[in-house]
Amino acid sequence: MPQTAERRRRGRPRLAPAEAEDAPVQSLDRAMALLAELAEADGLTLTDLAGRAEMPMSTAYRMLLTLQRRGLAEFDASTQLWLVGVETFRIGSAFLRRRKLADCGRDLMQGLVAACGETVNLAVAEEDGVVFVSQVETHEAIRAFFRPGTRALFHASGAGKAILAHRAPGAVAATLRRTGLPRFTDRTLTALPDLLADLAAVRARGFAIDDEERNLGMRCVGAPIFNEFGEAVAGLSVSGPTVRVTPEAIARFGPLVREAASQVTRAIAGRPPGA
Repeated sequence: MPQTAERRRRGRPRLAPAEAEDAPVQSLDRAMALLAELAEADGLTLTDLAGRAEMPMSTAYRMLLTLQRRGLAEFDASTQLWLVGVETFRIGSAFLRRRKLADCGRDLMQGLVAACGETVNLAVAEEDGVVFVSQVETHEAIRAFFRPGTRALFHASGAGKAILAHRAPGAVAATLRRTGLPRFTDRTLTALPDLLADLAAVRARGFAIDDEERNLGMRCVGAPIFNEFGEAVAGLSVSGPTVRVTPEAIARFGPLVREAASQVTRAIAGRPPGA
């Protein structure tokens, strides 16, 4: 099928007007300008802030109230100053964590490929699953491939089960109420008792196994990466075809993946739960 010149890019709406591609949303652009000014100061009056952002005070005030409701801006009544809000820290920390994970994990991922001979992936946790953010491919002709940005539900991926196994029972129950346990192959764990038993085994051995549960003919071994609070926030996994990722190979890969994930945890100043 021929490629079209005007192919839709990912992250864009299907029917975006061509002339609006690079046109900013004015209100959003102004709100970002306010945040940028707040980030550069230790507190600003409404007058100073509106002046720096070059907008009327009434406009600046309405936008600040919206930012305040989102936790992105705060108002100190005692000093009458506006400050950057705590929610900006959470957003910034998420970016740093993702970048730090990818940077710290790259060398270890390359080492895993050399040791296992299979493709290695790094996935980060979202509310209802994982997103694959980095990959180092094997040179084998037949290999696993997850395009960066690919999503998977927790119960049907090695990295996902490795993360889910270390979440509190209430959090696991809440996640499964939202997502259910959809079947992808005849090996997918779609019964809750079966999944819970599997998660207990994951905790005991330190790594998870996806035995053709997402894609027939492919197996995966995943281990969790923990943040500074002992929360599983990401997973490292080795994936490959079943003809090479045999039960014997899994027994060899598991400890290697577990150790590599532990090294990433230490590199990002994380710690296993209970440490």
